[in-house]
Amino acid sequence: MTTIFQAPQAAVMIRPHHFTSNPQTMQDNAFQQACSENNPNNRAYVEVSNAVRALELAGVKVHLFEDTSTKTPDSVFPNNWFSTHSDGQLTIYPMYAPNRRLEVRSDIIDFLRAQYQVTNINDYSYLTAEEIFLEGTGSMVIDHQTKVAYAVESKRTNTDLVNQVCQQLGLQAEIFNAYDKNQVSVYHTNVLMCVATDFAMICLDMVPEHQRTKLVACLTQSGHTLIELSYEQIQHFCGNAIELQGSTGRILALSTTAYRALLPEQITAIEKSAKLVAIDIPTIEAAGGSVRCMIAGVHLNNR
Repeated sequence: MTTIFQAPQAAVMIRPHHFTSNPQTMQDNAFQQACSENNPNNRAYVEVSNAVRALELAGVKVHLFEDTSTKTPDSVFPNNWFSTHSDGQLTIYPMYAPNRRLEVRSDIIDFLRAQYQVTNINDYSYLTAEEIFLEGTGSMVIDHQTKVAYAVESKRTNTDLVNQVCQQLGLQAEIFNAYDKNQVSVYHTNVLMCVATDFAMICLDMVPEHQRTKLVACLTQSGHTLIELSYEQIQHFCGNAIELQGSTGRILALSTTAYRALLPEQITAIEKSAKLVAIDIPTIEAAGGSVRCMIAGVHLNNR
């Protein structure tokens, strides 16, 4: 029987050669800013290179792919267009922004099929023609061990499709709402929360009160220590972290922006089960995503 781990030992990352903040996603991503750099390309390239180095030093296997296209400004965030699962399933998702649909790459899929045990490919990308969207592990924060997918309803996260995908993947869908201080729906669930092996980080203040009890029960009944985040910490990407398996134990990869915003007691709680690895990515964060968005975890078994 295959052991299911929350923290993958390998990840796919994309190094962009023509990075910029995507104008097609600016409207509904409250974290996004127009790039202030005259030429952010080289800075983003260096930030990804440094991130890969930091993860590899921690013992994480990184499959790094280059993107030389000028038509895919958000390609640095591959977690939105595909996900992988320990039972061999690989899922391709329908993306909200037209230029993000161009990020789907057959060479990455072919590589994963060659290196890992891929038994089934579920391709939902055709649903963009019906304006139905679901953006991978941006839209769904998956607890692989207890088989729960947490999803905040938004125009990028179609709840009917969440249920359909969860049925395909053998997951329980836990769908809720979340809003920022301006009562704008959170565009991606993974800016709000992170689920690791032994703990979960989440800003409950952004969730309507009538939905909190069920959500907290789901997280704590699965054995997670709850680390509550504030609005301000979410603005600093504290929720956009990912647990990975390193050579000497689990790590929690997050940005230096997020690390500096954590409280000492939160750091202590995290470090009981995972070493913190902070990565400096200010240029990439200006595009509205942080470290978790940059990493597509590989949950497949080796060939």
